[in-house]
Amino acid sequence: MRSRLFLLGLVVSLAACNSIYYAAWEKLGYEKRDLLKSAVKKARGEQKEAGEQFQDALTQLKKLSQFNGGNLESAYNRFKGEYEDCESQASRVRSQIREVDTVAQDLFREWEGEIRQYENATLAADSRRKLAETRSRFEPLSRSLHAAEATMDPVLHKFHDQVLYLKHNLNAAAIGSLRGTADNIQGDIQRLLDQMNRSIAEADRFIQTL
Repeated sequence: MRSRLFLLGLVVSLAACNSIYYAAWEKLGYEKRDLLKSAVKKARGEQKEAGEQFQDALTQLKKLSQFNGGNLESAYNRFKGEYEDCESQASRVRSQIREVDTVAQDLFREWEGEIRQYENATLAADSRRKLAETRSRFEPLSRSLHAAEATMDPVLHKFHDQVLYLKHNLNAAAIGSLRGTADNIQGDIQRLLDQMNRSIAEADRFIQTL
């Protein structure tokens, strides 16, 4: 019972926070539609940065796999740093996708409620049709965003495994084993980039119609 009350209180608290957040933006002249467009643009930008960051990490991994003299510890630390940047950027992508989903659902919920306030049946029907069209356009964008998000995890897991392994096995034999791994990860990153490009294209189409 206590846990249920806690969850209920948390939901109410979050709803109140959202109301305050939206009210503040409305005072500045920004409606939920404007906020959704902004959130989608930010998600698009975060995905572009993620693609570049994952490429940078792969470049460092390839350099490490072809290591031929110098400071091995420094080369490892550069790869580790790029991997950590990938983790941070992936977190920003996930967070921004959550924001897109939240604002979209809040917009649709508000829109549905306002349709019931119409006295003019013709205007209500037109508004209902436009809501359905907007939802229909949002669905492929949402699917594409989440598909792009999912492509990051396999690469992050492989990067993480290499960071852990090299941490305790930083030697010539371990470096030699990276060559095949780098080629394998290249395929995963290409799939990540392809899906992110599709998601970015969906974002562009949605923004143009919103």
